[in-house]
Amino acid sequence: MPRLARLDAPGVLHHLMIRGIERRKIFRNDKDRQDFLDRLSTLMPKTETSCYAWAFLPNHAHFLFRTGTIPLCTLMRRLLTGYAVSFNRRHKRHGQLFQNRYKSIVCQEEVYLRELVRYIHLNPIRAGIVRTLTELNKYPYSGHSVLMGRKKRPWQDVDYVLSYFDDTPRRARKEYVSYVGACLDQGRRKELTGGGLIRSLGGWAEVRKHGLRGQDHIKSDERILGEPDFVDDILSQASEKYERKYELKRLGYDLDQVAARVADIHGIEVDEIFLKGKQQIIVKVRSLFCFWAVQELGISLTDLAKRLGISVPGVGYSVERGRRIARENDYQLIV
Repeated sequence: MPRLARLDAPGVLHHLMIRGIERRKIFRNDKDRQDFLDRLSTLMPKTETSCYAWAFLPNHAHFLFRTGTIPLCTLMRRLLTGYAVSFNRRHKRHGQLFQNRYKSIVCQEEVYLRELVRYIHLNPIRAGIVRTLTELNKYPYSGHSVLMGRKKRPWQDVDYVLSYFDDTPRRARKEYVSYVGACLDQGRRKELTGGGLIRSLGGWAEVRKHGLRGQDHIKSDERILGEPDFVDDILSQASEKYERKYELKRLGYDLDQVAARVADIHGIEVDEIFLKGKQQIIVKVRSLFCFWAVQELGISLTDLAKRLGISVPGVGYSVERGRRIARENDYQLIV
């Protein structure tokens, strides 16, 4: 069964999870964890992404992000690729570090933000890394200690989360820690991390209310955590992107057509786009080609890498460069 496409748009809230391949450690020591934190401190403001919660465990990590104008996939590609290369070099290993692609769930903020912040920040206690709330308050590798004012992480949006609990920071922290403490013994909740039907219905209470039986069918989507109207709205936004891709295909836009358009803009031959080398013009046209191939046609980075004979990270950098080129020059694929 093919994987469902990612859902993303500016301002959307995401619960993200990354795991080590075969459940192996992605953080072996504090140097690894600091490396990841340093990358977050650079990439979060650069991609205009807000972070409300996060937690590092030895073989996985959780995040609660709100995307800005830069797509979530751009942040995660740069974050995970850069970290994996650094991790492998540091530990003298080779090969894949993360299990498949990261998991991302679009979340309805007004219903789930507080609950997700609590759930994510309780992970170190569930994993037995710390035993008590007092220890969690000081644990440096979770956003909880930042919300409590014990650690400073400028890229984490503390004020926004605390505003959900009270108007003044002092009372907000008191309410927040009480809220977290009320669920210290809470186990893993599938409706927050898995079980698409449960998520789309709005939780176990809704499942019981619907009284699901045997062949009963209720519309759901495993990529979304929210009430039915929210699910429909997100899917409607996503369908607009899909319709754009289908329209381009109907008009005959494939990689060859994209290459022809790029070549026409720059007054070169199509074959020059696929030449190897780092001459300025080649880098420029290849970047625009990669951006439109990924953004407009939905071509994977892996397929593009094979077509161009360059690495997957190289294609990723080209996509970002192409995005800037298209924006700065107001280039359009269809004229």
